[in-house]
Amino acid sequence: MKYSLITQAVLAAMLAGCASMAPDYQRPAAPVAEQWPAQASNQGTPAADIGWREFLLDKRLQQLVELALQNNRDLRVAALNIEQARAEYQVQRADLFPTVNVIASRTAQLGSASSSSSTSATTGAVTSSSSGSVSQSYRATVGFSAYELDFWGRIRSLNEQALQSFFATEEARRSTHISLVSEVASAWLTLAADMQRLQLAQATLQSQQSSYDLTKKGFDIGVYSALELRQIQISVDTARADVANYRSQVKQDQNALVLLVGQPVPEDLLPQSQPDQLQVTSVADLPAGIPSEVLQRRPDILQAEHSLQAANANIGAARAAFFPTITLTTTLGSASNQLSGLFASGSKVWSFAPQLTLPIFDAGRNRSKLKSAEVAQQITVAQYEKAIQSAFNEVADALAIRENLTERLQAQQSLVEASQESYKLSDARFRGGIDSYLAVLDAQRTLYSAQQTLITVNLTAQTNQVTLYKVLGGGWNESTKTNPQE
Repeated sequence: MKYSLITQAVLAAMLAGCASMAPDYQRPAAPVAEQWPAQASNQGTPAADIGWREFLLDKRLQQLVELALQNNRDLRVAALNIEQARAEYQVQRADLFPTVNVIASRTAQLGSASSSSSTSATTGAVTSSSSGSVSQSYRATVGFSAYELDFWGRIRSLNEQALQSFFATEEARRSTHISLVSEVASAWLTLAADMQRLQLAQATLQSQQSSYDLTKKGFDIGVYSALELRQIQISVDTARADVANYRSQVKQDQNALVLLVGQPVPEDLLPQSQPDQLQVTSVADLPAGIPSEVLQRRPDILQAEHSLQAANANIGAARAAFFPTITLTTTLGSASNQLSGLFASGSKVWSFAPQLTLPIFDAGRNRSKLKSAEVAQQITVAQYEKAIQSAFNEVADALAIRENLTERLQAQQSLVEASQESYKLSDARFRGGIDSYLAVLDAQRTLYSAQQTLITVNLTAQTNQVTLYKVLGGGWNESTKTNPQE
């Protein structure tokens, strides 16, 4: 009968906790427009399903991204955060079950002034004592203490909160992964563009220096004026300054790549001497549907939503604190006043001690905790909505830049071609004695500026593709998904 009562209590404890006082979760409506401000196609593979190996065409860049995913410290920390969150969830989940312990104890007691003999009401062990003597008591039990019956769902709400926090940490790692792919690609393309700028500045310096040397000889024999010599010298010094500047910039770009990759970058993975040949695929067209359908796949938004669900569960735990708490303590075992008789017949003992705690007065502590949980939930709602708005703005900005990039590239290419023709004509007129060399210098400066701007616009076009790929959730998959539902 005694063991039956304890068994029933344990079963009741295991079956308890079906209720939950957390509010019903409803995803807030997306506070953004139903369409992108810029024109977007409704056909093509969603960017989130395009693998980065298919998106980044250059094999060297693919290998560099692979190295970064293996060695980047931010990504490593994000992965370790997942392990920590998983462990914390397991700790919280363990509260749903009783903790069973085996306890062995020995008690020594000095006898009182008068001899006495008593039987322990809780242990069943008989102890005797006399003046000046020491009595011994041995006890070995198995059981659990202060196990809370989760009638109001407090523990389950805390368990749900820990679970959603774990999910949010997983999404944070995905977001870090996607950002890393984008940052490595952008840094590599920036290095390529700066290498191209450096090559252009070096070629210009060489040309200007040759012109200066010839002009200096002409100046020495009185063919050219001091003004013409100084004008050419200005161009030479400008080109020298540009060369020094771009050399420093290339070094900084390489240092940025080393930080992202997490190790020294092999020389064969850096952009080669002709960076104008570098390519990135065109970003896939936006999938059919409204922006909210696209943005809900972004890990940073999913992370914000899991945080919102965690805050929602925390309200349930705060509400449950207003209701009675029922805890169970029970043990089964053996007790004796002699070690040799600890497991002898008749030494069995048991205890069953349920406890109910009803909060009556706590100076407003529980009410304040509930208010804090509700306000925290409202804060996470605002953060979730802000995450959607920020994501929408990022995509809209990338689309706005892409919308006119083709026209900008064509216009700048035409300007470079026109400047090259102007430079040739000015040089021919100078050699024919029609114009002074100042006209040639002016045409050369215009060509140099147009060529530098073309490099910038081309870099903008490539990094815009990478940015759009990132803000649409691309970069998590290594290879393109044939079935988006996988």
